[in-house]
Amino acid sequence: MTPGTATVALDHRFARELPELAVPWQGEEAPQPRLLVLNEPLAHDLGLDPAWLTTPEGLGLLTGTRPPEGATPVAQAYAGHQFGGYSPQLGDGRALLLGELVDGSGRPRDLHLKGSGRTPFSRGGDGFAVVGPMLREHVISEAMHALGIPTTRSLAVVATGRGVRRESVQPGAVLARVAASHLRVGSFQFVRATGDDGLLRRLADHAISRHHPGAAEADHPHLALFEAVVAAQAALVAQWMLVGFVHGVMNTDNMTISGETIDYGPCAFIDAFDPATVFSSIDADGRYSYGNQPLAAEWNLARLAEAMLPLLADDEETAVAVATEALQEFRGHYSAAWSSGMRAKIGLSGSAGDDAASQLVRDLVALVQADHVDHTSFFRSLSTAARGDAEPARRLFLDLAGFDAWTRRWLALAPDADAMDRVNPVYVPRNHLVEEALTAATDGDLDPLARLMDALAEPYDARPGLERYAVPAPDSFGRYQTFCGT
Repeated sequence: MTPGTATVALDHRFARELPELAVPWQGEEAPQPRLLVLNEPLAHDLGLDPAWLTTPEGLGLLTGTRPPEGATPVAQAYAGHQFGGYSPQLGDGRALLLGELVDGSGRPRDLHLKGSGRTPFSRGGDGFAVVGPMLREHVISEAMHALGIPTTRSLAVVATGRGVRRESVQPGAVLARVAASHLRVGSFQFVRATGDDGLLRRLADHAISRHHPGAAEADHPHLALFEAVVAAQAALVAQWMLVGFVHGVMNTDNMTISGETIDYGPCAFIDAFDPATVFSSIDADGRYSYGNQPLAAEWNLARLAEAMLPLLADDEETAVAVATEALQEFRGHYSAAWSSGMRAKIGLSGSAGDDAASQLVRDLVALVQADHVDHTSFFRSLSTAARGDAEPARRLFLDLAGFDAWTRRWLALAPDADAMDRVNPVYVPRNHLVEEALTAATDGDLDPLARLMDALAEPYDARPGLERYAVPAPDSFGRYQTFCGT
């Protein structure tokens, strides 16, 4: 294949099987498209030639302005609870599903755009996106992938050459995103509101086939689908909590059926450990604070259960009882995943069910919360303590006596320092470094972004010269707020 030529074969299974949820549409023209970042390994995995993606035809694909021959891009319909308030029709107000590709493992993957222009679901918005938030999603989603957390991924970010008005006029951009699918809790809510149980059944069967095929073999496939989503989301949120990630906008339209993290808007990683941490400028009540994320996930899953009731039993009373019993498994799944992960973080992963290890975890959480200890730095430095030098971890505490007493009990259980280094990252997207990179990129300097991405690509391996990427923000950085970008 030579640059300038390519055959991109996109399937359109979603639009073909669920046309009621797909509105054919096309991206608005980009006056001066310019590639800002390209994820070449991901492109290769999808069978796309990175060199071709830099050509005018490739940029046309990445902006939705020149879809491949035979392609039928669509805007997807869905509903959702946003900060607890129900909206019966949200949908892709600034996004398009170009179609599905098959990756190197034989899995179907959505190729999806954000910021491609107005659609019938725009609800008064302009349909565009700007450079900073699209690069934020690129940084955070690829960091999450490197950490081993299920996530949508960024294929590319393209500057459009269009000025977009937010608080001021900012440079516009389109994000090309790859996902297992874009089926959401909100997809089920939208269909349930139509009253079309046949369509609801088709949507559920589509989700089973695409994401949870084992459910098809169960005595009650649709109940098994709900149970699979409950388990997947419990595991996902536990992984968020273990690395200190705050999603920031856990609306039901931002919870996937696949169990991938999606929609990186006002997201960030905590520095000081505090369950009340909120980064989103619009989350005044802390609904989606760091510590509330498991409860928010459970609440969202209850909304999924409500949407699926007609599939769970012939009468509503029985359906509610069945759904309630299945939903009650969430807390057990979450607790098991989080507890196992925490024991691994302190090097005691072989102590499943051990009362001493469980008590150590509880006492440690109380210590780091009381002293607002830096989450990432502490857990990484703890492996140094397991090797005999507790001072790097100890200096993070005010309650030295409390830490010393905890450490003596912990060391008596012979923690595995090497195993700890495999689960405690050195590098996460530190908020001040993300802002530094995004500000520079918005002004045309992509070097800080490239250096940050290099550090985040191998988060568990400490490397010389990257020390500034492993420390929290200076005091002068102040309180951090993020914004959704719309």
